[in-house]
Amino acid sequence: MPVVAKKLPYYAAGWKESKTAKYMECFDPSTGEVIALAPQCTATEVEEAVASAARAYPAWSDMPAQKRIQVLFRFKALVDKHFDELVKLVSTEHGKNLDEAAGDVIKVAEVTEFACGIPHLMKGPAIQNTTPGYDTTQYMEPLGVFAGIVPWNFPAMLPHGWIAPLCIATGNTLVLKLASFVPQSAIRIMELWEEAGLPKGVINLVTCSRNEAEILLRHPDVKGISFVGSTSIGKHIYATAAANGKRVQALTEAKNHALVLRDAALERSARGVVNSACGCAGERCMALPVVVVEEAVADKFVALLKKMMSELKVGPAYEKTTQLGPVVNAEHRESIVKWIEKGVQEGAKLLLDGRGVCVKGYEKGFYLGPTLFDHVTPEMTVGNREIFGPVLCVKRVKDFEEGVALMNASEFGNGSVIYTQSGYWAREFARRTHGGQVGINVGIPVAPSVFGFTGHKNSFFSDLHTMGTDGIRFFTELKTVSAHWFSEEEAREAKVINSWDGMTILPDRK
Repeated sequence: MPVVAKKLPYYAAGWKESKTAKYMECFDPSTGEVIALAPQCTATEVEEAVASAARAYPAWSDMPAQKRIQVLFRFKALVDKHFDELVKLVSTEHGKNLDEAAGDVIKVAEVTEFACGIPHLMKGPAIQNTTPGYDTTQYMEPLGVFAGIVPWNFPAMLPHGWIAPLCIATGNTLVLKLASFVPQSAIRIMELWEEAGLPKGVINLVTCSRNEAEILLRHPDVKGISFVGSTSIGKHIYATAAANGKRVQALTEAKNHALVLRDAALERSARGVVNSACGCAGERCMALPVVVVEEAVADKFVALLKKMMSELKVGPAYEKTTQLGPVVNAEHRESIVKWIEKGVQEGAKLLLDGRGVCVKGYEKGFYLGPTLFDHVTPEMTVGNREIFGPVLCVKRVKDFEEGVALMNASEFGNGSVIYTQSGYWAREFARRTHGGQVGINVGIPVAPSVFGFTGHKNSFFSDLHTMGTDGIRFFTELKTVSAHWFSEEEAREAKVINSWDGMTILPDRK
């Protein structure tokens, strides 16, 4: 029987049905069936969500940090309790296989655990006797309402891991603009925040078009924007929100490269590359869509890649044996197919073609098999632009120096990887690569949240990265308090000590 699509709500200090006439279809990518309808919330409803967050802010920010994090402790326990349910939901609505979906949910718990340390992490520095008799303390304070604008590729981790925990733990409130393709995981997790005792309005959820999302960039009550998505939109958000006096962190596109040297453990390295290129069907900004191989071992390495990629089992996301699930929807699959066609037109050698893959019993699913191009040259766009699918490009180089130069020529800098057994070349690579997150024999070099996510170049626009200590600084501002208490004698004096009011130690005058 076909699944009956349900209309999804939005959340503005409570669950509500949108008055919009426009709904976006949400699919089960494994079957191609519509399983939900996401409202394209009206401008009034988006403004309502901001107003709800603004009303909740005074009481929430005034609550002691130790009390705020009790909600986070309870929330984390609920994520653990409902872990299998959340994994199945992510897998169903997005198309990630079960292991990939598990990682998506684990990141929610991981960042929440980090955010539970906020009473320590928000402690500011202090000095007694900054100048004689004067003390100075710095406090980290919340700013107000933040907005999070997230894409569809990590429906649990991005809204409720990368953004929500640190935002609210530091005392801010939040409006999340979810991706209309995949809002169901985030909606279910919002129910867990409610169950954990989060006051109404501290987190609010909407799905809407870009026109309504624009409100968040200009609204006077929104103090900051955390965005994940394309570089073109990221630049627009960065410029627009900053021009309206908001702080912004914009995490954008990538085209990560891996360099494979002749001394690498070739079979293990190939497995790492295939996992990194085809995991999450390539729909992640830390995928490895390009591998740069020393010519001396290129033929052997490419043969290994082709063999391993061809052996991947393509199937429905929620079957335990599936290694490569579907892509998110038919429109995105068509976009990837056009990129494959572009690669052929540009003259890249197509060794493995994922077009036309069909899974028996799931013929209407959005499947695309692993695709491998060899002899991709620097001028080919297929090797330079983000495709966001299970498409791997091989670029051949004569040596380490040519490889690093080729990689650093990319406009993007989210991550970069080297496969080698040489400590010398590994160190040289780590020092000289432009990638913000570097892997040495690690295909997906995404460190735990205590380190943050440190993309570079056109993969990131801001001064402060997400998560880690940068994330705490992004969601807070410093207040510096200098204090001096008068002695009885000083209180009777008619003038201050000097024109700096004692805050500067002036030299003695002879």
